[in-house]
Amino acid sequence: MRAIPCILFALFLSCSVIAQHKGLVAGPMTGSVELRDAIVWVEVAPTVKQVAIRFWPKGQEGRARSQNWTGKSDKTYLPVKLQLVNLDPATEYEYEVVIDKIPAKRSSFKTKTLWQYRMPAPDFTFLTGSCAYFNEDGFDRPGKPYGKDSSIFLTMAREKADFMLWLGDNWYTREVDYHSAPGLAYRAHRDRSLPVLQPFLSAMPHYATWDDHDFGPNDASKAYIFRDESRAVFMDYWPNPTFGRDGKGIYTQFSFNDVDFFLLDGRYFSSGSRMPDSIGGKPNAEKKMYGDEQMEWLRNALLQSNARFKVVATGSQALNVYSRWDSFHHFPVEYQSFMDWLNEVNIPGIVFLTGDRHHSEVVKMDRPGNYPLYDITNSPLTSGEAAPSGIEVNSPIRVAGTLVVTQNYSRIKVLGPQDDRRMQVEFVDRNGQVLGKFEVAAKDLKK
Repeated sequence: MRAIPCILFALFLSCSVIAQHKGLVAGPMTGSVELRDAIVWVEVAPTVKQVAIRFWPKGQEGRARSQNWTGKSDKTYLPVKLQLVNLDPATEYEYEVVIDKIPAKRSSFKTKTLWQYRMPAPDFTFLTGSCAYFNEDGFDRPGKPYGKDSSIFLTMAREKADFMLWLGDNWYTREVDYHSAPGLAYRAHRDRSLPVLQPFLSAMPHYATWDDHDFGPNDASKAYIFRDESRAVFMDYWPNPTFGRDGKGIYTQFSFNDVDFFLLDGRYFSSGSRMPDSIGGKPNAEKKMYGDEQMEWLRNALLQSNARFKVVATGSQALNVYSRWDSFHHFPVEYQSFMDWLNEVNIPGIVFLTGDRHHSEVVKMDRPGNYPLYDITNSPLTSGEAAPSGIEVNSPIRVAGTLVVTQNYSRIKVLGPQDDRRMQVEFVDRNGQVLGKFEVAAKDLKK
């Protein structure tokens, strides 16, 4: 007879747990994490009146503090970002999302290490990838589903990585989405709330840039009439440190140990790939991918950086001159001006990270009298695959053994003694199998 009350109590607890989570739509997800602060993102139901993040050093819940959001929303969807401040460096923090005073979910993060002038730069690992398509019956094109096995995100969640860098096409807007601001918000909300993503969102901090499909329609450019509304959605759903300047674009920068990351926006300012590369037999100076303001920022940011590796991350390929698809070289005046400038100022340690192509590869661009530039492309996470065609099939600038034409993500490690720091890249499939490898040493990225 005593078993009956126990069973009833267990059922009550089960129902209570379900009730506690009814206001939680997605997350939590840690975004920008620094030495003394961190941004936590969560999406809650629009009926929620209060969100709090209780946080404390691991194992010291008695020292918990709270950061609160209180308000009334007239939005259809309610993503919330809270910045936790006055943290200690190199400290693991546990935190709890509290929704309308009811605990909902726990997670953790670790603040960065203050290593400068104190110790060698610590080794670290990060993940990267692009092209995440999630099927939705009724709104996808008829025929074979374009989205593949989403369990790759469960594999990624098990990685012991320090952060994830999303390289664009992080969700795919459809025809029902990109003709209105509410449609753009719906796509971000719907895909972000999928259960298969939640363990990965909580597993590590996340940073992102975008490409055409999470900006708007295919090949979308600055002509897209909802570009500002799309920017607002991106800002709502990604906890990056900043988003462009003067209310324009989403480019930003962050650092991790001895690597600086420069996240470019190849859409908000872009003339579009369909504008001709040349006019009257001359390179088209009006065709720009990043725009003057963003390129001026990038030049100055690269000059200011003292990092051993300087990673330029952007949605479309940067160096693949054999590609007929979106690529920086199809904007010839802007591209050549930047390449000439890189040769002139001689900045060491530059590596490009790109997405978009629905296959992965490493492209090497030799530069007479200077070190080679590498473009590490990773794609797709869950969208359809696309093998190189035409002249790209046997591309002479592809690094041997790096072509991967299936679902995959990149596991990138920065490691080694200070006089021999190296970047090791592995292309990994959804089962955790390594399909391709590449490595470059910092000492080989100098003139």
